[in-house]
Amino acid sequence: MLITEILARNARMYGPETALIEREPEKSRRVEITWQTFDDHTNAIAQALIARGIKKGDRVIHLMMNGIQWLPAYFGILRTGAWAVPLNFRFVAKTIANCTRTAEAKVFIFGEEFIERVSKIRAEIEDHVKTFVFSGPEEQRPEWAESMDAWISEHRPADPQIPININDDAALYFTSGTTGSPKATLLTHRNLEHACYVENRHHNQIHTDNFLCIPPLYHTGAKMHWFGNFVVGAKAVILKGIEPRWIIEAVSEEKVTIVWLLVPWAMDLLLAIQSGELRLKNYQLEQWRLMHIGAQPVPSSLIKQWKKIFPNHQYDTNYGLTESTGPGCVHLGMENMHKVGAIGVPGFDWEFQIVDDQMMPVPQDNPGELIIKGPGVMKEYYKNPEASAATIVDGWLLTGDVAKQDKEGFIWLVDRKKDVVITGGENIYPVEIEDFLMGHPKIQDVAVIGLPSMRLGEIAAAIIKVKPGNELTKTEVENFCGALARYKRPRKILFGDVPRNPTGKIEKPKLRKQYGGQEESFRKDEGIR
Repeated sequence: MLITEILARNARMYGPETALIEREPEKSRRVEITWQTFDDHTNAIAQALIARGIKKGDRVIHLMMNGIQWLPAYFGILRTGAWAVPLNFRFVAKTIANCTRTAEAKVFIFGEEFIERVSKIRAEIEDHVKTFVFSGPEEQRPEWAESMDAWISEHRPADPQIPININDDAALYFTSGTTGSPKATLLTHRNLEHACYVENRHHNQIHTDNFLCIPPLYHTGAKMHWFGNFVVGAKAVILKGIEPRWIIEAVSEEKVTIVWLLVPWAMDLLLAIQSGELRLKNYQLEQWRLMHIGAQPVPSSLIKQWKKIFPNHQYDTNYGLTESTGPGCVHLGMENMHKVGAIGVPGFDWEFQIVDDQMMPVPQDNPGELIIKGPGVMKEYYKNPEASAATIVDGWLLTGDVAKQDKEGFIWLVDRKKDVVITGGENIYPVEIEDFLMGHPKIQDVAVIGLPSMRLGEIAAAIIKVKPGNELTKTEVENFCGALARYKRPRKILFGDVPRNPTGKIEKPKLRKQYGGQEESFRKDEGIR
């Protein structure tokens, strides 16, 4: 079933019930819409797009911060048969322009946060874009943009009844660019539908569940986790802000049952609870049944701490890529707490292999590239046949991640192929060292990267963020690392911030750029172990 048809069904079955709640604690603001309003707004936006010449197969840029109109705009685009093109809200003006030209978008929807960036590139994208639509307050609307609020109020909330096949193209997602320039990932309606059933099968959402959505909706992770609630007509809360108190207040006041967190937010919550900043007895949290994490490797030490505070929580970790229509191609499974640290087993309707460079399966417990196959595999990298051919081979999606399988069949993520540090002929997997260092009681976050070495080729450097109120020396870290094999110990210890993108992934290219020019200063430190 098309996800636009699922929305229409929810409006018929649960019309007057709450579908979406938006909370903006910084402004003491809370609004909500019903399933019927959600569907009506979707139809009005679709009708307005069609009135401006949008037809099946056209592309529409969608550049909005999380909010209650994000999803109606997305579904409105899909209902016309056009492709939705959600963009990362951190993209600079030049990247936004490049994505718009790649998509050859005819309509550009944007919020107030992007006025300056869109104004800067408007002249260079007008060859493609004929209509700009502003989703923010009327008093901030540029004179060259139309009003989305006006679209919703002026157009009939009637389904345009555009014939769409489940295998038709649906959405163009640009990757996060953590390993290079963003690539355009083309997903079909079948991909989107499958994501609904994967998420619901894994986490058993029912109509009375309530999902707290914090990560950016432009990313497949947040939206596809919400899909598990969406497919059963269960409501969701869109929280604007990541302060630990705001998260706990939302869970308590909205009776939230499911929360998907990124690693940094889970860390911040634990720190706030352990420091006494948050006193859980002041909140109603008994209904909170599931905390799950994805988007990046999860330190096992973090989950052990979490379970001490929330012993009754179900837990799952989810692995996925934009190219697999988000999370769930591999997941731990709520019943497998004894295997925390693994990314898990194949998700619903997915299969996997771990292979060498010749696509031959590797022996058990040996590292190799994780490849996956299933209905969530993207159609292609749009306008990039070379990258598509290198990434999809005989239906298998090559993830670029190094993994291994244990004797019980669980998959363990070792690292990104591009992040492996080769020092003196030995392969060092940064994720393994990061997970180890996260076990130190004074460390809040850590990133391990390779830095140039004339003698060894590369050395492993650890950039460490210390927990507030603590002091940590290089000697303490070096002593702690004594439990690691000698070749795995970081040869350089640095203290500083660990930058992460909006989906929680460490921005290692940024760190390599920041520290990579210091080769000469590193040479004298290479012999300390």
